[in-house]
Amino acid sequence: MGQLYQRGRIYWVKYYFDGRPVRESTGCERETDARRFMRTREGAVAAGAPIPPRLDRILYDELAADLVAFYETTGKRRLEEVEDRLVYLTAFFRGRRAVSIGPALVTAYVVARKAQPTQFKTPPANRTINLELGLLKRMFRLAYKHGKLLRVPPIEMLQDAAPREGFFEEHQYQAVRRLLPEDLQAAIAIMHTYGWRKSEVVTLERRQLDLKAGTIRLEPGTTKNREGRLVYLTPQLLAQLAAQVERIRGLERKLGRIAPALFPRMTGRRAGSHGAGSAGAGRPRARTPACPGGSCTTSAGPRCVTSNAAASRARWRSSSRAIRPRACTGATRSSATPTCARPRAGSRVTHRTGTFPGTVAPA
Repeated sequence: MGQLYQRGRIYWVKYYFDGRPVRESTGCERETDARRFMRTREGAVAAGAPIPPRLDRILYDELAADLVAFYETTGKRRLEEVEDRLVYLTAFFRGRRAVSIGPALVTAYVVARKAQPTQFKTPPANRTINLELGLLKRMFRLAYKHGKLLRVPPIEMLQDAAPREGFFEEHQYQAVRRLLPEDLQAAIAIMHTYGWRKSEVVTLERRQLDLKAGTIRLEPGTTKNREGRLVYLTPQLLAQLAAQVERIRGLERKLGRIAPALFPRMTGRRAGSHGAGSAGAGRPRARTPACPGGSCTTSAGPRCVTSNAAASRARWRSSSRAIRPRACTGATRSSATPTCARPRAGSRVTHRTGTFPGTVAPA
């Protein structure tokens, strides 16, 4: 049996669900309306129906926690990426009621987000904000599925910038490649031929290379889409990687231990460990009469100089982002025609901060 009582002018109801008392505001000032509300709740309890939550009490913080738990349990997205995106959303929406978040408030978030400069002192790109808005939309859809929202508010996405244009032409690629140590030449050739990411190439191990079959593979779970890849090596790459294996064997004899990495550090205290970007330390200087792109200048005139191994490694880091193959020369087992993955044009760097300029107090 339920019980009615007043708090000020509003009637409240007390009833029992699963042996526990539940107190809830009816939102009514008239006793007849409050009794009708109480009978509805008593009927739901008697029928075993779930008691709907008070939607006006659910905060953004609860929805964000549900989203993190969803990705943590399903593994459909990297949790680190989700948490990085939520930093900006939480800084603005923390403490707000979920039902109060609509198009107007989302627009206010976009305005505040654009006023927050990145570490490069520039506003964040529309693509960056769209990724955050997409996460907010996913959060609302999940809350609707869990019965914590009656509807999903519409969220307008921003206009993405035009895709980057231009290619690292073959003669430019060859000019940069000639300046790199031999082990890095093999690594950058894999990226240029198959469009693989630098993070995928520098972490390769010798067990992933099969010189007899002429293949190299990426293990499932190590790629962006978590799918494995296997490609057939071109004759040029096969010869370069065979020479690389011989260099590693020489390094192992020198160190007296096994070096499993395909592109290990060749010198220094960490010789033999993963990290091709540090290979070739102590190599002599190398000069070319002109820059591959024709735009490098110094006080002495146009010149492209690698003063030491550090400069070579700098070229390795920058060129690995810029290289895009004009044509694909590798073929996968699943297709008889040459295919390759589209290379990444460079990872985006974001600046994390906890506050927004002009943030409004939570509703």
